[in-house]
Amino acid sequence: MAEQTLDEPASVDADLTLYRLQGCPFCERVVRTLEDLDVSYHSRFVEAKHSERNVVQRLSGNREVPVIVDHNTGVTMGESPRIVKYLYKTYRNRGGD
Repeated sequence: MAEQTLDEPASVDADLTLYRLQGCPFCERVVRTLEDLDVSYHSRFVEAKHSERNVVQRLSGNREVPVIVDHNTGVTMGESPRIVKYLYKTYRNRGGD
């Protein structure tokens, strides 16, 4: 996992970019899923103050985290249950058989 600041451009050498908040249990659920599935990702920590999460709002339409941008499929999505379901559907059987 690579971590970036908000000023750094998202790199596409990883499968995903995860926008997250430090200490957020919903974000950690997504991190655990990414690690369980061995999906490479860049981690971008967002502003703790909800009203200052403009980068997340530009991507997903709201200021909630986590948000993922999947560089392989072009999918951008939020809400950890949806993200986890998407990750399992997209990456569970990758490269194994």
